[in-house]
Amino acid sequence: MSDIQAAKPQTETTPLRRQPVQQRSAKRVEQMLDASAQLIDELGYDALTTTLIAKRAGVAVGSLYQFFPDKRAVVQALTQRNLERFVASVSETLNELAPEHWWDVVDSILDIYLDMHREVPGFSKVHFGDVVDRQLLDETRDNNAVIVDALTDILSARIPSPLDDIRFALTIANETADALLKLAFRRDPRGDERIVAEAKSVVKGYLASKFGA
Repeated sequence: MSDIQAAKPQTETTPLRRQPVQQRSAKRVEQMLDASAQLIDELGYDALTTTLIAKRAGVAVGSLYQFFPDKRAVVQALTQRNLERFVASVSETLNELAPEHWWDVVDSILDIYLDMHREVPGFSKVHFGDVVDRQLLDETRDNNAVIVDALTDILSARIPSPLDDIRFALTIANETADALLKLAFRRDPRGDERIVAEAKSVVKGYLASKFGA
């Protein structure tokens, strides 16, 4: 089986006023995103301000406004970066595992999400954007739909079914997993392992019923 290339998630919304051209500018934008992630962990989204982001990043507020109109745009860019990281990790992991069964696929995807929730600054507070706006990633689709479309692009090479059927099944699986994982993290900041295991079992069973084990 050929390797699956990690496609960049397609979104219609860009938070940047202008794209950084020089390496120095790109590095400064990354510093702003890193600073916003740290501050979200410490203070939450509501308390976040562009002044705090600029100060933590070590740049002037005017420099931040060259690239972002407001704090929402900064967090939007941070969330898009996290989505790209998630999609790239899923693609890389599936290529390494070459899973033959749905439970391997489900375990891999959910484990990547869990690791990001536990390890990536700011992710546990914002996730893929719903805390800020249900259409933060793309003004034409809700955030979960953007995730499902990205996963459909990756997994369609492994599933001999029409794209619409794959997308629909992944939508149901994603919404189910999302609800159960939120419960897991409400019960335990690291994710209640019993609920996580149940989430994997439920999603595996559903996808196996659609596409076979």
